[in-house]
Amino acid sequence: MKVENGIRILAGTMLLVSLALTHFVSPWFILLSIFVGLNLIQSGFTGFCPPRKLLLKMGLKE
Repeated sequence: MKVENGIRILAGTMLLVSLALTHFVSPWFILLSIFVGLNLIQSGFTGFCPPRKLLLKMGLKE
């Protein structure tokens, strides 16, 4: 698996978990969804993505 695919899987999982927590636990968990979305937007503009480094260390291919 490539890093780009890993980032998409991680972001999608974080969004689904955040929406489930918002529904079942507290409406404040919507902030996690907002954070994930903003991080995706800023990484698109700047090219800097913190999870990328983590996924590379975990052994995903460039």
